Amino acid sequence: MKVYLVGGAVRDQLLKIQVKDKDWVVVGSSVKQMLDAGYQQVGQDFPVFLHPKSKQEYALARTEKKQGAGYTGFVCQADETVSLEDDLMRRDLTINAIAQDENGNLIDPYNGQKDIQNKILRHVSPAFIEDPLRVLRVARFAARFAHLGFQVATETLELMREIAASGELEHLTPERIWLETEKALLTHDPQVYFKILKETHALQAFLPELDSLWGVPNPPKWHPEIDSGVHTLMVLKRAAQLSDNVSIRFSALCHDFGKAVTPKEKWPSHHGHCEAGIPIIKNVCQRLRVPNIHKELAIMVSAFHSRLHKLDNLDATSIVSLLDKMDVWRKPERLDDFLLCCQADFQGRLQFENKDYPQANRFKNYYQACLKVTAKTFVEAGLKGAEIRQAVFDKRVEMINNYQQNN
Repeated sequence: MKVYLVGGAVRDQLLKIQVKDKDWVVVGSSVKQMLDAGYQQVGQDFPVFLHPKSKQEYALARTEKKQGAGYTGFVCQADETVSLEDDLMRRDLTINAIAQDENGNLIDPYNGQKDIQNKILRHVSPAFIEDPLRVLRVARFAARFAHLGFQVATETLELMREIAASGELEHLTPERIWLETEKALLTHDPQVYFKILKETHALQAFLPELDSLWGVPNPPKWHPEIDSGVHTLMVLKRAAQLSDNVSIRFSALCHDFGKAVTPKEKWPSHHGHCEAGIPIIKNVCQRLRVPNIHKELAIMVSAFHSRLHKLDNLDATSIVSLLDKMDVWRKPERLDDFLLCCQADFQGRLQFENKDYPQANRFKNYYQACLKVTAKTFVEAGLKGAEIRQAVFDKRVEMINNYQQNN
């Protein structure tokens, strides 16, 4: 029985980045031997165990044979006859197929160290094509390591296209798609994830609402980059620079979904796209099981981002109405998230990257002025129900007018 550190922990050590989780593979052992040694079995599809003290995961070396559709259609063999090289061969990328023994020696049968040096994400074997989930995983690794200069090997991209063309992506569960997508949204360059999926024709399989934005033009005056798909990824990139909040990044991704349904005869104008995006976002979130906290912000950003861009054209009544519709009185944390999304949308355009976005501070100042108004004064004056709401509204309008006159 021999134990090796494998996968991401070895890779991250070589990349000199923080190792978060350690996975171990056990060669020359059996389920009975592991249980007898005090390990707790947790894997149902294949033998994975928790160490009795450290609680880290130890998996028996295994091979996989494709026998059904999707990423679960595999039969595993895990016994004393499976070698370390056999186990490493079933892994997705060469950089994830390096093992380290107890003495610190590296076992690297598929040249993962060389690919780390050359900053290449390359599949280990032709069996890569058997698992559709690997399309999302490789795109996620591309997003995670893009800032280090990593790129996906040409031949690996081609295999990803073959998987997309095969229809295998349709067997991925919504929960698994969202899990990979959420992880990708948390990476340094989440836009790369969607760019790779677009390039490999995989995006249309699970997020056609985003895929259909490519080829939809915007007015050149406001969008020198023209294309709505290109703009969306620029906005996501800017959102990632501004915040590591998944809700903000997801909302940036969804903010222009409504442009995909603008009739072609109205291009490049997209009047009404803000409202048109709301049912599309709801459908995406329902289909992919997206948490409500992300959905709610995404809907708000889609509905109101254009109004914030045109803040200077809004009168005080319209501004208070907007604040009411955003429900920031009960949920004040929404405001900063919304403003960051709007800033990302404004700056996520060619030649706009370094322009100031004063609307954000101005809108926040209007909000602060309105906070000075409370219902208590009007309750004490004897008003009731709708009278109180109207009085609060009118007073907030007055406060904004006063602010505008004095600033």
